[in-house]
This record gives sequence, structure tokens and C-alpha cells, in this order.
Amino acid sequence: MAKPSFQRLGTSIDVPNVQALAASIANPADVPPRYVRPEAKADPVVSDGDSELPVIDFSRLLHRGFSREESAKLHHACADWGFFQKASAQLPNSLEGYGQVFVVSDDQVLDWADMMYLITRPLQSRNIDLWPAQPLTFRDSLSCYSMELKSVAGTLLEVMAKNLGVAPEEFSTIFQDEPQGVRINYYPPCPRADEVLGLSPHTDGSGLTLLLQVTDVEGLQIRKGGNWFPEERLSIATFHGPREDLMIGPLAEIVKGCKPKYVSMSYEEFTKFLFSAKLDGRRLMESLKL
Repeated sequence: MAKPSFQRLGTSIDVPNVQALAASIANPADVPPRYVRPEAKADPVVSDGDSELPVIDFSRLLHRGFSREESAKLHHACADWGFFQKASAQLPNSLEGYGQVFVVSDDQVLDWADMMYLITRPLQSRNIDLWPAQPLTFRDSLSCYSMELKSVAGTLLEVMAKNLGVAPEEFSTIFQDEPQGVRINYYPPCPRADEVLGLSPHTDGSGLTLLLQVTDVEGLQIRKGGNWFPEERLSIATFHGPREDLMIGPLAEIVKGCKPKYVSMSYEEFTKFLFSAKLDGRRLMESLKL
């Protein structure tokens, strides 16, 4: 069986390696204009102790005596924030790597970051030739990490389905074969850090994104209610999506006879649409409204 080609879903314009670029800059004025964003200073970040990111205790979610209470917290986090922190995580933390940022036009303002994206599941979709051979533990660590997150994602999706009043089997069918990809971001130091962005504001195109937390670097903000809230830096994202041939759209169990608010299309078509547009907040999702 031929391996599915990720490249057929989109292409990227070559841009300079940001790590090498950062190493060559001695004067802040030398930062290329294409990376500078005047609006980066304009969006205030709210430091509000009463608006802390919800924390979900995974051990309680799996415990029969506490699962209902923790499930309710998860439902609130998904509905109110669309984001939450997972406690009781015991996952590998030795992954390293970087690569190119995804660019779709010659005049696009660039992110101050390099990235590496690897398809990790299903197994037959892996291109091991693209997996770094150094450090020696990288490939085994990433493989184990992928398997652990497959289990975590399955549990979270089951609880989310129940919270929505949808049969867990429905979500199991949607995420059959569990396509999974890992993006590892590297953010080099910048002498004009307040005028560049490591990653543009965006809405992920996956069904569920899990982020590995790195506690000694700051710089992540989560948008809620029109405001940005600071959170500890998360640098490794794992995306879980449905089958490419699946038609995605508002679930019938959720719509319940009302007019759908979003269009329906195959996930492959949606992914191509996603990759053809630059990262720009919720603009992509807004464009799919009926």
C-alpha cells in the first residue's frame, strides 16, 4: 500500500532559516522588515488571577468516583475556553528538532520561528527518513510519545462526546484510524522581541490538539472573550484529526433540526482549504459560516 502523501494537501514557499538568521543579527535594526509586526505591541495581555486556564486532572477523569465531577469541569473548559491544561501527565520530555515555517505567499508577514512537522499515525503514513536520527533516542521517544497521546486523546474524545450528548461510538467512527501529526516549534531569541511573533494567532484545523508544556519559557497567550491571557509556553503540538474521506460539519445530534451554522465538506477538502490560507485568528472558521 502506498503511503499517503501529506504534500498533496498543500505546498510551502521556501523562506530563510530563522535560527541561522537570528545568529547573524547583531543590531536590532537588522531584523528583516518582513518579520516585524507593529500590531504585536497593540494587543494587551490580561494578567487576571480570576481568569486562570482550567486544569483537568486526568487521574480523576479516569476514576469512577470522581469522573462525573471532572467531566463537568472538562465540558466547561471546552465550552468557555476551548483550551485546558491536563494534570497528571507522565509523558517523555526529551524530544528535540526544528525545521521550516509554513508559508503560502511571497508577501506574507513571517513568524519568528522554525518548525518541524512529522506524521506519526497511522503507522503506515510515517516517513521515517524525515525523522531525525540524532539524538539516538529521538525516534523511539517520539514513537512512545505518539502512542501515549493516542490513548489520552481517545479518553478525552469519549468524555467530550458524552458531555455533548453524543454516543462515544460516534466520535470513535469520526476519528477512526486516528490520523496524528506532531509539530515541534523552535523560537530563536530576537533583539526586537516585542515587534515579532513566534506564531501567528490562529485556530487549529484538527479535531483535538494536545500541547506539551515547557515551563521555563514564557510567551504563549490564549484568546478568550476578545482578550489575551498569558500561559506558560507550550512548544510541541500533537494534532488528532478524523479520516481524510470523512464529511465534517455540524453533528446532527447537536443541530437537532435547527439550521446548521457551518458548511459541510470532506476533511481532505477542509485541510487543503486550511493550508491555502495564512494563519489569521478565527478568519478561516468565520469564512465557513452559512
